[in-house]
Amino acid sequence: MNDSDGLQNVVRSTGIISVAIMVSRVLGLVREQVVAYFFGSTVVTDAFYAAFRIPNLMRDLFGEGGLSKAFITTFKMTEIEDGEDSAWQLSNRIFNGTAVVLFILTLIGILIAPSIVDLMFMGEGFDVQLDPFDHFGFTNKRDLTVYLTRIMFPFLLLVSFAAIAMGILNSKGKFGVPAIASSFFNISTIIIGVLGYYLGPKAGFHPVTGLAIGILVGGGTQFLIQLPSMWCVGFRYQFLISVKDKRVRQVCFLVIPTILGVAALQINVLVNGMFASVGENWLSWLAWAFRLMHLPIGIFGVAISTVALPNLAGLVARGEIEEFRESFSFALRLVFLLTIPASVGLMVLSESICQLIYGIGRNVGNTDPIAAALFCYSFGLCGYSAVKVVTDGFYAFNDTKTPVKVSLLAVGLNIILNYLFIFELGLEYRALALSTSCTITLNFLLLLALLRRKIGGLALNDIWYFLIKLMFASAIMGISCWITSLIIKNQMAIDSLISRLLEVFLPISTGLLVLLLMYKLLKIQELDQLLDCILRR
Repeated sequence: MNDSDGLQNVVRSTGIISVAIMVSRVLGLVREQVVAYFFGSTVVTDAFYAAFRIPNLMRDLFGEGGLSKAFITTFKMTEIEDGEDSAWQLSNRIFNGTAVVLFILTLIGILIAPSIVDLMFMGEGFDVQLDPFDHFGFTNKRDLTVYLTRIMFPFLLLVSFAAIAMGILNSKGKFGVPAIASSFFNISTIIIGVLGYYLGPKAGFHPVTGLAIGILVGGGTQFLIQLPSMWCVGFRYQFLISVKDKRVRQVCFLVIPTILGVAALQINVLVNGMFASVGENWLSWLAWAFRLMHLPIGIFGVAISTVALPNLAGLVARGEIEEFRESFSFALRLVFLLTIPASVGLMVLSESICQLIYGIGRNVGNTDPIAAALFCYSFGLCGYSAVKVVTDGFYAFNDTKTPVKVSLLAVGLNIILNYLFIFELGLEYRALALSTSCTITLNFLLLLALLRRKIGGLALNDIWYFLIKLMFASAIMGISCWITSLIIKNQMAIDSLISRLLEVFLPISTGLLVLLLMYKLLKIQELDQLLDCILRR
């Protein structure tokens, strides 16, 4: 396979997974709309997001964030060096071993849920008193959070199974089904959440219980939907457990520092949760804002990273370092090509987007704080997406220690910035979004410099000229979006669904046309490669 074919395969696979993730992310937004519509910016919403953050954090730590990437790298190496049968035996041993470990962790988590909530959300914003009559016996926000945490904690186990399934399928070059699987998670949450809101109180349960159960069912669905594809690529379940197998030890050797690296990033989440618990509704505003960030991160960053890791790992395993440089450079350029204009667009249209998505039901008139948080998060969109690709570059070389060291540095910076922005500059909840953007961008830049030194170059000689052209084109696009938005607002005197739709989609359409024109005028070749591969597909 020549370099051109390799790049086309990357773009084609990225296109498939981007569409699948886009569907999932849109459904994720619908899920957040359901929460905003039925519960609004209230203590109940804060309790739900706080409770969901705990198993979700653990999932990132032990599932998708660490084990999945370490498994993909080792699976590819085992398949190349020892044969396919050995790779399938490895997958069974990892699956069963993970099940035992996470089952124990889930039981412990349920038992000590009150202590976990007290640690993660120690601020006075979680000491709000509730009317036990209106809240089905719960007297304060913290108790409601513990109740929801215990319901959702098994989500860790279920979604980690889904992460392993995703690793198996991605290792075999199957990307669409794992990407679309999370759509079924969102669908389950939406349906059961709405049913629980209406039927729960009749059975004596708090209305938000339906959302918690929906999260749990969704995690199981996300795993089960991948089983037929696993069977098709050759996976057959066997009850194999071994800590002595050299490949299992290799995964453990990789996953432990990887978990530490992810743990460093998750400490940021933990710290942000502590700071967010200082004020009422801060957690909800930040969760809703970051959910909007999930759309471009998923479509661009996660999609490209998911395709890049097996490709990069395979190139390293075969000793094709020059091809590694070219593939890595193309993946990174593709991230910038898509995320820089997306970042500018989110900044310019943050108010209109938040009014359209979240200004509904009980949350009408409460979208300005969400828009402010989204604006601050947008500065970190490129860093969030690009750091995934750079980290995969280290994982391809089985180097998980360097990302750990850089992440630990970012943790310290995040804590300092949170304190300065909140207590010294008075930025309140916006400080958490802004400090997160700063630290993730620094994380990316440091990792990029270290990876370049590690392998003696990354084929990024003209990257700065490329970035300048992208930023200029994105600035012109942003101005066109802003002008179009102002014209629509002046013409639409009445606030309605139609006016809100026009205020979002007309500027986006205008901006995309302007952006494509600027890319053409500036002769950005990566766009031509992207469009060519899409048209061929």
